[in-house]
Formats: sequence, C-alpha cells, structure tokens
Amino acid sequence: MKILIVNGPNLNLLGKREPDVYGNCSFETYFQKLVKEFPQVEFQYFQSNIEGELIDKIQEYGFSYDGIVLNAGAYTHTSIAIADAIRAIKTPVIEVHISNVFQREEYRHHSFLSEVCKGVICGFGLDSYRLAVESFIL
Repeated sequence: MKILIVNGPNLNLLGKREPDVYGNCSFETYFQKLVKEFPQVEFQYFQSNIEGELIDKIQEYGFSYDGIVLNAGAYTHTSIAIADAIRAIKTPVIEVHISNVFQREEYRHHSFLSEVCKGVICGFGLDSYRLAVESFIL
C-alpha cells in the first residue's frame, strides 16, 4: 500500500508553533513513528507553504497511490484550486487537522476540501494522521 502525506503552510513549524494548539513534536519525528507503526505501508511525505506546489504533488501522486492524507492548513478554508485538484484525481483523500477546527475561530469552520474528500479527521492531535492511515488499511 502506498500513502502520500501532504502538509500545507506553517506545518513545517510543528513542535515550535503554538505548542498549546499543535503540541511539541515536530512532524518529522511523528512521521518516523508512523513509518515504524505501519511497516506494510510505503509512505511519501511532502510539505510546502506554496499552494501550487501542493496541487502539483496531489496531481503527481493522485493516479498511482492508494491514499493521500492531506492537512492543507489554512488553505483548507480558502483554496478552491486544491479542491479542484482533489476532484481531478482517482486516489482517495482524507482531510486531517491536528486541532479541532470547530473549537477555534469561526472562519476555520468551513472547508472547501471536505466535500471532495473521502473523510475528515480533526482534533486528535498528530494522531489524526494515524487515524487517516488506518482508514485506508481497514
């Protein structure tokens, strides 16, 4: 099984950025835990602060991988272009969020991506990614 994990803007700062919201662990450290926990999965990981690069990566892997786990960060609430990219591919996408976006600012309550994703997982910290991976395996 092949799964791509894509992180959007500011998620490169996990472990440093707002630890009360996002925790103290870097994504690179957490990613190594995922790789160990799911040896049967071939993982690829990509992070960018640039919307077009996220779209390029979704299109690159969206016809050959079994699943994409996407945390588009703030682009979740603004990007019709990422939603269109998800619509255009065959690979199912799970939208994830580390925090419970519904407990945060109102502008975070709307996602342009949810309607085109297979599912949405939010509010479980970094374990939101593990739950998304498990959803592809089960």
